Amino acid sequence: MKNFIQRGETVPLVSPTGGVKSGDGVLVGSLFGVANHDAVEGSDVETTLTGVYDLPKSASALGEGAKAYWASGSKTIVGTASGNTLVGAVVRAAAADASTVRVRLNGVTV
Repeated sequence: MKNFIQRGETVPLVSPTGGVKSGDGVLVGSLFGVANHDAVEGSDVETTLTGVYDLPKSASALGEGAKAYWASGSKTIVGTASGNTLVGAVVRAAAADASTVRVRLNGVTV
């Protein structure tokens, strides 16, 4: 196909306010992924939109198969839909005292 650009698992996005570090969650409009490298605010950052990642989580427990929401203010995964963005599903349960949770990313927010 002459109009094919790329597979789309990883795309360049503009780094949000404050910039990002490698491994940070990145939410830009309807796209959520994980930064592949450090990037200052306003510069391009290669962002992987699919796959399974350990991401920072809130202080509540999250069960396997639970919907994973991104809380932009705290930059953590939470189990609460209200005011947050659905980004994937939990693939390994995480206790309340765990600092991270394993999430399979959807590629786009819904």
